[in-house]
Amino acid sequence: MNAPIVLFAYKRPAELKATLQALQANYLAPESDLYIFVDAPKRAQDAPKVAEVHELLDKVTGFRSIYRDYAKTNIGCADSIIRGISYVLDRHPSAIIVEDDLITTPNFLDYMNQCLQQYEGNKNVYSIAGYTFPFERPAGYKFDSYFIPRHSPWGWATWTDRWQSIDWAMTDYDSFIRDSRQQKAFMQGGSDLVGMLRDQMEGRADAWDIRFCYNRFRANGITVYPTQSKVENIGFGQEATHTNIFNRYKTQLDNGTQRVFQLSDVVETTDYYQRQTLRRYSVPVRIYNKLKTYAGMR
Repeated sequence: MNAPIVLFAYKRPAELKATLQALQANYLAPESDLYIFVDAPKRAQDAPKVAEVHELLDKVTGFRSIYRDYAKTNIGCADSIIRGISYVLDRHPSAIIVEDDLITTPNFLDYMNQCLQQYEGNKNVYSIAGYTFPFERPAGYKFDSYFIPRHSPWGWATWTDRWQSIDWAMTDYDSFIRDSRQQKAFMQGGSDLVGMLRDQMEGRADAWDIRFCYNRFRANGITVYPTQSKVENIGFGQEATHTNIFNRYKTQLDNGTQRVFQLSDVVETTDYYQRQTLRRYSVPVRIYNKLKTYAGMR
């Protein structure tokens, strides 16, 4: 049975419409259950757009079943997502999660479901990513996926046991932030991870994904990525919650025709792709992209 799709939306009807159209075009959409969660307006001026989102979602078709949950009061970005995924994973062994600013390829659900089935029994695989940077595929590399120690929240999937193992309160954070060796190990997934975690724990961010990534690290977990992206983020700009910045995540989407994927039985960090990822998240590259943001580039 295919994993259910969990869709989160808020106040971006135009982006949501594109997200829905792409999901509906997936080969497995008619055979998949869709769970929809929409947070309530945080401010009065957000109410009209949230109402537009409700109207759009009320008319959705094309899935095996549709469950809608429209919050009555504002929950907040991170808590809303944690609540929705927890609801679904209390009822299913796995789930595929999409937010309202993601374009998926027609074979996105095929890829995610095959990875969920392939790695269900391997507890070291903590999550499955649908997005990847447009890295050049090495000559002779035969797999349609790779592994790195970094979670990606843009079109992803996980299993109930991994999700329920998360310590959202981050009870060991104080010892971690005093341990430089642990911080260096965490940053094997990117030099930005400790800073993002610090922002979350010191109240400058409202994020669930960095806490998920930290718990993945604590469990010695890893994330499987596609060699060609099945997801594109269209949410950069003024309406974005976290991405009103220069879009350094532009990628080349899969053409969507491949439906069976070659996945490795060996679960370990893929050296070439980790090196490429670390370069993308290196301090010089991040500074360069911040300068582009300050210059008004998007």
